[in-house]
Amino acid sequence: MNDVKIGVVGVGRMGEYHVGVLSELSGVQVSGISDVNQDRVKEMAERYRVPCYTDYRELFHLVDAVVVAVPTHMHFEVARDFLNAGIHVLLEKPCANNLQEARELFDISIKKKLVLHIGHVERFNGAVQELSKIVTQPIFIECKRTCPFTDRIKDDGVVLDLMIHDIDIVLNIVRSKVRRVAVVGTSVFSKKDDLVSAQIEFENGCIANILASRASQNKERTLSVTQKDSYVKLDYTDQEIYVHRQSTSEHQLSKGSLRYKQESLVERIFVHKENPLKLEHQHFIDCLKNGSPRHVGVTEELYSLEIALQILEQYNNNRASN
Repeated sequence: MNDVKIGVVGVGRMGEYHVGVLSELSGVQVSGISDVNQDRVKEMAERYRVPCYTDYRELFHLVDAVVVAVPTHMHFEVARDFLNAGIHVLLEKPCANNLQEARELFDISIKKKLVLHIGHVERFNGAVQELSKIVTQPIFIECKRTCPFTDRIKDDGVVLDLMIHDIDIVLNIVRSKVRRVAVVGTSVFSKKDDLVSAQIEFENGCIANILASRASQNKERTLSVTQKDSYVKLDYTDQEIYVHRQSTSEHQLSKGSLRYKQESLVERIFVHKENPLKLEHQHFIDCLKNGSPRHVGVTEELYSLEIALQILEQYNNNRASN
């Protein structure tokens, strides 16, 4: 198969990352980019020497595949138009604002035998890919994803912008249906959800606490898992995993002080570190060129969105009742 001709719709911050990575991939030709912001799209076109358009439909006859990185409220319309035009789609998360639209997109892709991938880039983080080999029977999972506020994301709050990454990964490693969800949160810098904490109880007994905040002055992206015989700590940013085993804890009481002592065998897991966005693109291209299986099935894609929307709905209901 010749080089895949690919386009990018929406060249804001995330779209720029996509264009940059795609322009360096072998077997790929960036055949056009589109954005309603004429100045921005021209700037990107000059930088990467690609054709540019303010109407994304101009790409229909130029590309085999497209990356859609527009604001969330436009995901459904833009992705549907490309799928109906017979073009493979890599759609930034979240897939859509509701399950009905998400299901319709996947129905179209299946009917037309097209690849539709959702841009959960953390799935391709080297540490996350190693995690499934280590975690077999999680008892308790704790996720923290915090950062300072930016008005770059105006469409979504933290649930659909940040927390959805951890929801997706937690569901993948627990592999059990959600029994119940409890949510607390608040708005700090915007009218949307800026800080949300969700406790998820699964049917197999596992419990997950997921915190997402854009009201912090500290950037942290971590996930920890408690199992009967180990404690696993993952750092998304550094792509590192540490496994604590054979832990012991004791305290010493002396005059005027109480001291705690903990010892454990700590194992650092080797992680092959690569740009997750590059790996995501390579997987997408491999699927449409060679028919390779999806990294995550359609059912799992939809379930991740369903739980995220459930958390957001509970947050909004709590806010409305206060």
